[in-house]
Amino acid sequence: MVPTGIVHDPVFFEHRTEPGHPETAKRLSRIYASLEDRLDDPGYAAIAPRPARREELSWAHSAAYVATIAASAQREWTRFTADTHASARSFEAARQAAGGLMAAIDRVVAGQARNAMVLARPPGHHAERNRAMGYCLFNGVALGACFARRSLGLQRVLILDWDVHHGNGTQHIFDDDPTVLFFSLHQSPHFPGTGAYTETGWGPGAGYTVNIPLSRGYGDAEYTLLLATLLPRLARSFEPELILVSAGFDTHRKDPLGGMKMSSDGFAALTRIVMDTAAQCCLGRLVLFMEGGYHPPALARSVHAVLDELGGKTLSDPAAVGSSADSRLTDPVFQRCAHVQAPHWPGLGSL
Repeated sequence: MVPTGIVHDPVFFEHRTEPGHPETAKRLSRIYASLEDRLDDPGYAAIAPRPARREELSWAHSAAYVATIAASAQREWTRFTADTHASARSFEAARQAAGGLMAAIDRVVAGQARNAMVLARPPGHHAERNRAMGYCLFNGVALGACFARRSLGLQRVLILDWDVHHGNGTQHIFDDDPTVLFFSLHQSPHFPGTGAYTETGWGPGAGYTVNIPLSRGYGDAEYTLLLATLLPRLARSFEPELILVSAGFDTHRKDPLGGMKMSSDGFAALTRIVMDTAAQCCLGRLVLFMEGGYHPPALARSVHAVLDELGGKTLSDPAAVGSSADSRLTDPVFQRCAHVQAPHWPGLGSL
């Protein structure tokens, strides 16, 4: 059996933040505590990360920006924004996170892993081409999509972002690129203030950004129904050769930075939807990159629920989970999405 790949490494603990900062090494320590038992299972295999090279980092970031982040390795402490910091080994950890995703993509595309998940930090989806923000230094998922296109020759990559915060950096990096479809469900209004329905890309990339801003209070049923309805339709039209997920877990009901009501079972259902979609459109090629999630116990439970689903240990039923969705929450979303996106994606016009 081809295993599910897991990228993990002690280097990710070396990115240090200020005491009391939400993005702490405790997020990973909870997850890693029970990871060795899972890796004894032949259904899973460790994938060693590698450092992304400077030229690879420059696929999604300017050379000047890469140099700025690299310079932080010479100092004990660097503050890029009020909440985005680097310690002496943060540059190395961020390079390994991006390179770990590239290694996972390589294994999945080669058929050596059925799918994969990258358990790394710092997160990445807020990092812009020339700016660190939102705890993020390098945009791992954007770099992964560039790697798939440039190094592996894939023509189309779909990026799904289910973090509670909009992935502004990922969207902006691919705003004018028709080879990458960026699809985000996120809380709004919320940091970073981007991600309106009407942000759909521009120039040759017009229509290749699909934003679903959600008010507070959406839970397992609503998220599952929305994703099960929208993702397969987009994938059938776009025909991606790889699906990447910015897998944030800050939509969990216990998360201190969000206002949603997801549970670990809900994340398993979302994973099953993406797995089924990948099986139908791109030979099952699917890689998840961990983004947010700031309640360490809830984060660990949710990540392991996703790994159970990826490895076939559980088989969620999205139809059952989504059957109790509150139509007062979901119907307006479908209507607004259809109005904005139907000119670009006719399959969404009948929502």
